[in-house]
Amino acid sequence: MITVTDCERVQANWFRMRAERLGGRVWTDGPLTWVDGPDGQNLLFPESIPPAEVARGVEHAARTGAPIVGAWLGLGVDASALAEAGFERGWSPWWMTAPIEAVLRAEPDPRIELRLDSDDYEGEYAAYREQLALAREEPPRAWYAAAYAPGRELAGHAWSFLDNGLAGVFDMAVWEEFQRRGFGSGLLRAVCAAAGAAGAAHAVLNATPDGKKLYRARGFTQIGEGITWWLHRRP
Repeated sequence: MITVTDCERVQANWFRMRAERLGGRVWTDGPLTWVDGPDGQNLLFPESIPPAEVARGVEHAARTGAPIVGAWLGLGVDASALAEAGFERGWSPWWMTAPIEAVLRAEPDPRIELRLDSDDYEGEYAAYREQLALAREEPPRAWYAAAYAPGRELAGHAWSFLDNGLAGVFDMAVWEEFQRRGFGSGLLRAVCAAAGAAGAAHAVLNATPDGKKLYRARGFTQIGEGITWWLHRRP
């Protein structure tokens, strides 16, 4: 049976791998594990949160200029030290899981492509292309899929990450002007199929209210809930 702990582990390992491979940093301070990577600085699923260690994490963000610091928690964790440090309670990740075979019941979408590189990202988004280096690692552990509207216009993207037999689905997004055209279902199927071919039996993800309807339609069920906290640092 897939548990919330499994979901948290997959996400923590995804954040950790991205930081380690893409020039970020991962460090442990007492019971806290911090990751400073493509998503900024994040505290990942601690069981306890001592104030002194939180203060040192905030100091690190100040030194590096991180504008936002995130903290991902289980609902039973005492977050008072975060509140005292200026963090504000944020959105609740809804942890969901599905058998890979259930996701693959949908037909493949020809508008979706698995890519190892991309020239879709330019200007202020140019740094995103660097993350596709993860899709080129051997043996494969991460897969990137892109959705294309007519004219090869990028409509959205998604990732999957293989971790101990589970496929974590991350950064799945369809740009607003292309929503409700089936791109989300196609992206989800593509990245789950890639991870399934590499040995994943189940997929896991955290859903927002906007995404939950899509995931339920594709065979996912909710197994738990978490909470996020955010510190918005002043320049």
